[in-house]
Parts: sequence; C-alpha cells; structure tokens
Amino acid sequence: MRITSWVKAVISASCLAAAGLVMAQSATGSNSIEALNVAQQGGDVLVRIDLKEALTAPPAGFSVANPARVAFDFPGTTNALGRNAQSVNEGDLKSLNVVQAGDRTRLVLNLVRNVNYSARVEGRSLLVTLSPIVRVVDSSGQKTTRFAEESLVGSRHAIRDVAFRRGKDGEGRIVVDLSDTGTGIDIRQQGAVLVVDFLKTSLPEHLRRKLDVTDFATPVTSVVSETKGDSVRMTISPRGLWEHNAYQTDNQFIVEVKKIVEDPNKLVQGTKIGYQGPRVSINYQNGDVRALLRLMAEELGLNAVISETVSGTTTLVLKDVPADQVIDIIFQQKGLDMRKNGNVILIAPRDEIATREKLEYEARQQIGDLEPLRTEIFQINYHKAETIFTGLKDKTQTLLSKRGVVTVDSRSNKLFITDTPSRLEDVRRVIKEIDIPARQVLIEARIVEASDAFAKNLGVRLGFNTVRTGGHAADTQNRLGIGGDYQATGQYNGLVQGTPPYPQMQQVNLPATPRSGTAGALSFLLYNANRTRFLNLELSALEADGRGKVISSPRVMTANQIEALIEQGVEIPYQQATSSGATSVSFKKANLALKVKPQITPDGKITLTLDVNKDTPSTLVTQGAGVAIDTKHVKTEVLVENGGTVVIGGIYTQNLKNNTNKIPLFGDIPYVGWLFKNNEVIDDKTELLVFITPRIVSENLNLN
Repeated sequence: MRITSWVKAVISASCLAAAGLVMAQSATGSNSIEALNVAQQGGDVLVRIDLKEALTAPPAGFSVANPARVAFDFPGTTNALGRNAQSVNEGDLKSLNVVQAGDRTRLVLNLVRNVNYSARVEGRSLLVTLSPIVRVVDSSGQKTTRFAEESLVGSRHAIRDVAFRRGKDGEGRIVVDLSDTGTGIDIRQQGAVLVVDFLKTSLPEHLRRKLDVTDFATPVTSVVSETKGDSVRMTISPRGLWEHNAYQTDNQFIVEVKKIVEDPNKLVQGTKIGYQGPRVSINYQNGDVRALLRLMAEELGLNAVISETVSGTTTLVLKDVPADQVIDIIFQQKGLDMRKNGNVILIAPRDEIATREKLEYEARQQIGDLEPLRTEIFQINYHKAETIFTGLKDKTQTLLSKRGVVTVDSRSNKLFITDTPSRLEDVRRVIKEIDIPARQVLIEARIVEASDAFAKNLGVRLGFNTVRTGGHAADTQNRLGIGGDYQATGQYNGLVQGTPPYPQMQQVNLPATPRSGTAGALSFLLYNANRTRFLNLELSALEADGRGKVISSPRVMTANQIEALIEQGVEIPYQQATSSGATSVSFKKANLALKVKPQITPDGKITLTLDVNKDTPSTLVTQGAGVAIDTKHVKTEVLVENGGTVVIGGIYTQNLKNNTNKIPLFGDIPYVGWLFKNNEVIDDKTELLVFITPRIVSENLNLN
C-alpha cells in the first residue's frame, strides 16, 4: 500500500513513542492534554482525554487500515502528560501515543484490528468510543463491513469524483471523493466481485459509468458506479486471486485490490501483514506435539494429515495469539514443515518432505522418459512459425523434452511437434500466449519550418560638374567633373523639360545593393542660370520583409514494436570521378523521412523510438565535390500518452548583419557623412519544430 503523508506522520509518531522520546512543549498552545483514561464497556472501548480548556467541536480524526490505527489532531494544544506512550491492552486498543510538533498535538490509538470510532465533547473532556466494525449479514449471506457512524448515515451525502490509479506494487486503487466524512459505506465480497454501497448518497450523472481499467495491468478489470434507490453502488470486478483493503481519511475513501501470490507453505493465503487466524490462549505443559497440532488444525478449520514421524512434547504458555502463529512456533521448535494440496495440508519433518519431493521429481522424470510420444499440428495465425521454430530448436530451451522433435512448414505457417502429452500441453499454452494479433499504432508527425527575413539597404551617389564659361552641358570640353549621373531614375539627356543633359561622372558611387530585386532611387539636380555648374544627388534605398512557413505532415501506421519508415523527396544527380579517370553519375537523396518504432506500455502509453530527417538541396555551389544538402535531423526516444502530442525537437537560427561601406574621412563627418556611405542591415530568422502524435488503433474500430 502506498504510504501517504498522513500515514508517515502516524508511523513517525509511533516510532518516537517507542523510543521513549518526549517532545518539547510549545508555549504557543493555549490548550493542553492533561490526562488519558481508558475503560471497557461491553464490546466497546471508551477513551477519555481531559484537556485544560473545553473544545468547541471534536478534533479532526482519521483511521488507517494497515496497521490498524486511529489518530486525532489537536491544534493549538500541547502535551502536558510528561510522556509520549501509554500501554493499555484493553479490548481492541493496545496502546496510546501522544506526540507534539510545534503548537499541534497528535493522539494515535494503536489497535489490534480495524474498528469504528466516534468522538464527542463533554465539558473539558473528549470522549472517543471504539466499536467493533459492524459486519452485516445480508439476505444472500454475505458479510458486510460498515464505515462511519450509524448516527450520520441518515443525512444526505454525495460523491464528487471517482478515480482509478495503479499502485507501485501493481495493486488497483479506487479513490472516491466524498462530500463529507459521515458517509455510510458498506463493503462486502459478493461472489467474484467486490460491492461497495454508499448509503443515502447521490451520484452525479457524469459519474454513472463503467470504467474499463484493463490496460492498467492490475487485478481490477472494471469499476461500475450506479444508483440504487437513494444509495450508490460501486461494483469492482477483479480477476484471479485477490484481496482487498479499504480505509478512509477525511473526505476520501480508498479501496485497494491486490493480487495474491499463492504460497503452498502458508496456512492462510494473502499478503496482509501479520497472522490472520483466530486468537487463542494456550497453557500446554509437556503435551504431545501431534495432539497440539491436531487441536490447532481444528481451530483453523483445516484438513490436516500429520505424519507418523512427528513426535515429541512441548510446553507453550500463550495468551491471545493467532492460531496460525502458534503452528509456526511449533514448526520452528520441532523442525517441521508443511505442504498444501487443495484444502488438505501435510505436516511432517522438513527432511522427510524434502526426500519425498526429490523422489517425486525423479519418478516424474522417469515417467517422462518412458511416456509414449504424440504428434500435434499447431496452426500459427498471427506470429511467424519460423520464429517459434527457431526458439524451440535452441539447445538452451526447456519447453520440449530431450526426445521432442519440431519441424516447420513456412508456406502454411504450421508447426509439427512430436513430444510427450505433458510437454505438448506446455507448448500449446505458450503458443496461445504469443500467437495474438499485434496492436496497431498510427503516428502522425508535423514538421513546421518558419522563416522571417528582413533587410534594409541605404546608399547614395553624389556628383558636381562644371563647364567652361558660356558653354552648356552638351559641351565635351569639361574643366571639372565630380561624380553622379541621372540614369538611376531614367531622367537624363533632357527627358525632363528644363533639365540640361550632362556627361556621366561617378566619383562618389555608393548606391544601395539589395540581395534581390531592384532598389528604389530618388535623384535631383541643381544647376545655375547659365547651366555651367551642376550639383547632382541620388539616393537609393530598399527595405525587404519576407515571412514563410513550410509544413510537412508524414503519417505512418505500424504494428506494436515493429519499425516503420516513410520518406518523400528527390534524388539529385551529380558527376563523380572514378578510379579509372572517367566520370560517372551518382545520386544523393534529399528526402523528408520519418522512421519510428512504437512500444505500447501496460498502462496504455506509447514509447516511441524516433528518427526524423528533413533534407533540402542547398543553394551553395560545389565544384566537382558532389551536391550540398541542408540537413535537419532529430533522433530521440520519448514516452507519450495515447493521442497526446509532444514536441521532440526545435532548431532556431538567427542571422544578424550590419554592413557599412563609406569613403574615408568624408564618411565620418557628422550628418553630412551619410552622403558618403552605404549601409546594409540584415536580420534573418529560421525555426524548425517537430510535433509527434501517436494513437493506438482500437481492434474494434468501425466507421459508425
């Protein structure tokens, strides 16, 4: 059973008390426990806790089923007893532990077995009544265990939630959230199922359902919650050998169903801690061991066969001890052991049992060597017969006897096995377990590649031109010309009215240089009235912003634990030199590939071994060295819920550039220097994300 935090607190309290440790009292508590008194009234045990000040209401309490305990928490209260433990041994109450932590004190009642408890306040005292659990026998003769107090069952209650979990030891845990602690609960075993009735309780519509919990790999296969009149009935269906344990803490009721591993050396089967037989008191002085064993077998209701070699006398003085523990004590004293066959047990000395079993094994082996052989044909439906054949032919296998022979027919997928009938039965059982249809898994991958490109480019062309006095721009005899023409905007040679033509001069030539496309240009020309001096300025600029997203969605279906591959792409040819000096054509793949191997876990999740590859031809040019491929590759192993989506990889790249070309000295002049510069800013971002969604394909899937 999983130990929750409050169980740890109870265990800690018991350990402290057993060690005789006394916690320091806190001055912050305004109340204190001053006395503890225990009395037995009929079958009930009454515990009286005297406090310094009266309580307004009973403190919060909870019970633990294994080990049996009841605990109460007193806030703002100190321990004024001067001790932490008190031995009681009254009825079902063994001892008391009182442990203080800060301004809170916990009272723990250590019990012999599970009991019902009730608490009420009388003056400055708290009275706790411990009553045996009511085991009601219904009309069908089934014994019922009842939780909560009878006085609280009459009021209305509700169930808020029902959940199922798998414990760390493989047990099934049904957790029921209740509206209050006073809900009356009857639990009983009815045939092969466990029935839990919540008295005077309502169940919301969305909780009236059947939970199929087979995939959790616990003894429980289903949990059905339904209304029965003014109550709620929960039917828990386990399989195989099982036992249950139920307990309640605050508003939560928990039922644990655990698998029983049958042990032939145990009188009472089960995994519960401690002995489970009825309690007996014995005062046996120098009595015969055989007679005592006979009495214990009668007490336990066992069919016992006691060997004639069991002899001797023993002396036992025991009080209130389980009967199966008494038998274990006798076995240890006299070197005895037991073997169980159905509902009959054999008691004999250990050496005699060991010798008898050895003879049985040897006789069984001899029978196997002499037993006649038989041939059977096994039709393999879902598995490969050759795989099973290889396993049976292995020299280390123990499934076939040394006389067994196996052959295989691959065409009909059949096995022909000749061996003894007992070995053939073992083979039949193994083939039945492994020859089952494989579960299918659909894997969907989404590969998202997003890009965001931004570029800004700014340049300038500047020129100054003069001609001789009285001339004009058409003259070819120039005295001085510095930079610039008017071609960038197509406005030259007098195309704009009133604009004189002039020859091209480009000494200051730093235009915008975009990565793609054509930069925009703005130019103007200043000249005097005689058109003998010209000042030309041309500004070119480009700002580009591009966004793109490429989504690939390969999907593939495969069987459980079978690797699958799906790919799509292109093979790029390129020339490659051979050893003889000639050239040959080779191919290189640029594919989108998804390679996956799923494994379905017992709890319904999926373990994926993934290999995702996305290749694209590169824009880089290689000279005689093959083909450049841009590769994005993710290889990993993840655990995913059925139908869930997981991001298994992400590649993020960012390219930042800021390039400036300028004329020395002139480009460094504040403000004016921009007329002698070329500036380029680039900010490119790319991101690759891979999403994986696996889904288990149901065997009874239909299109309705």
